[in-house]
Amino acid sequence: MNTTILRKSVLGIAGLAFAGGLAAGPLHHATTDTGSLDARPVAAVQADKPAGVDAGKLIPHGVQGTQSRIDLDAEQTANAKAIIAATKKAGLDERAAVISIGTALQESKLQNLGHLGDRNDHDSLGLFQQRPSSGWGSPEQITDPQYATTAFLKGLRQVDGWQDMPLTDAAQTVQVSAYPDAYAQWEQQAADLVTQHWNNS
Repeated sequence: MNTTILRKSVLGIAGLAFAGGLAAGPLHHATTDTGSLDARPVAAVQADKPAGVDAGKLIPHGVQGTQSRIDLDAEQTANAKAIIAATKKAGLDERAAVISIGTALQESKLQNLGHLGDRNDHDSLGLFQQRPSSGWGSPEQITDPQYATTAFLKGLRQVDGWQDMPLTDAAQTVQVSAYPDAYAQWEQQAADLVTQHWNNS
């Protein structure tokens, strides 16, 4: 009698273990599925990383001096994207876009400025504060982001060795600013914007 009870208990325990094993299978499988689901966002994040943007080429000499940064609104972001698009259309690389955006950050904070009245610097207009009287184009042209960027890049291409210059030197050679070192402070934010938007501009 005791042997029969013991045998039934052992079989019962074995049955529970077997049933538990079956239950563990699908549960384990569900855990694996969850893991693969968890992997999907990681893959999506990796896909969103700009392919082909070499961070080392964006700032080849490292940044110079203390860096400034501003929060951009939708219009400023659109202007940064327009600069990138014009740079790509001109057949130039990410470094040219960094120099262009850094210059525009200093000149206008990426705002497409019209005439500012008494606050205007002579007849300077647009993202790059280009002057019609200096031959950059008409007011309508230099307040068009694509035209203004193309004009800036045309000037940049005429600078021997611009690719190997610190941003502030390349920008100053084109812009001839009264504050030649001021461009340097925007290099990191310009590089970040190029990294973020190069593949979708």
